[in-house]
Amino acid sequence: MALQKNRLMRGLLALSAGGLCAGTAQAGYEMNLVRGVTDASRTAYDLHMISLWVCVVIGVVVFGAMFYALFAFRKSRGAVAANFHENTTVEVIWTAIPVLILIAMAAPATKALLTLEDTSNSELTIKVTGYQWRWQYEYIDQDVSFFSNLAASSRDAVKANPAAVENYLLEVDEPLVVPVDTRIRFVFTSNDVIHSWWVPALGWKQDTVPGFISDAWTSIPEPGVYRGQCAELCGKDHGFMPIVVEAKTQEDYDAWLETKKAEAEAAKSGADREWTMDELVERGKEVYGTYCVACHQANGQGIPPAFPSLVGAPLTTGPIEGHVDIVLNGKAGTAMQAFAGQLNDVDLAAVITYERNAFGNTMGDLVQPSQIKAAR
Repeated sequence: MALQKNRLMRGLLALSAGGLCAGTAQAGYEMNLVRGVTDASRTAYDLHMISLWVCVVIGVVVFGAMFYALFAFRKSRGAVAANFHENTTVEVIWTAIPVLILIAMAAPATKALLTLEDTSNSELTIKVTGYQWRWQYEYIDQDVSFFSNLAASSRDAVKANPAAVENYLLEVDEPLVVPVDTRIRFVFTSNDVIHSWWVPALGWKQDTVPGFISDAWTSIPEPGVYRGQCAELCGKDHGFMPIVVEAKTQEDYDAWLETKKAEAEAAKSGADREWTMDELVERGKEVYGTYCVACHQANGQGIPPAFPSLVGAPLTTGPIEGHVDIVLNGKAGTAMQAFAGQLNDVDLAAVITYERNAFGNTMGDLVQPSQIKAAR
């Protein structure tokens, strides 16, 4: 329990300290908003600075007048308080001036909000789904979908030396790749609890709410890597679901897209061949380390009662059909997610095979991808 509290605290610290500088690899840590790279982020920053300086001026004028009155008209100097009830001219002045200031500030802010909310005429649509504790990206009309998880370098450094890892808690295994100079519409939802997709360099963040769809848009003018994190406390590994957006030129983006499509085809074809035990266990260990270790720990001991142990457990030593069913469909009323929509047939077969032959479990069982395909 102490370990989990420690991990959660480090995750929250990373969000508060690392998240701000995540969106601006060039600028370093600053106690201010990030100006960002998009028009929306720069507009938000400029409006913020204008509002800040307006408030500073008002504060100086108001408190200056108060301090001057306290000093110049104090009783020790013989000042006598005036005796009057009201002054219409003063009332009009101190009502009209704030109203004019508010209008002057609200007009450009309203225009910026309306522009940010207008997701029409998009050239690319990406669906973002929040999971505990990863992101799924689906390129609508491109037949490309993948999950983005915390990079192994950060995950392995949690108990070792985080300071030695570049971009600790801000690196992923699969970044979101987008083309530059393209109007991109993001559609947001969640599979479990409320998350919040936040990349400071883009100038906005958007909550992902189960059962609801929200959207936003951006257009990134220059290639680069822009980092962010989940900005909504969503569970024990909240600080371990970073976001990395990689903007590429159109040519590089097209090449990446073809590569992802080829990988998807290879995964489909992999479900139709026979795999050896060694192949499945090796791949299953990698899948387990990415998708399962957060709840069941690297040694399979789990964190009972919420996350049960896999060591000699009825699930991993009982009938294979029950194990396949739980991994595919999850278990209602528990934290066990359904992985049918998260992993392909090969990865599901591999992780089940690994769990039945790891952590001291010596079942000798081998689950082929074709079995998973038939069980879906």
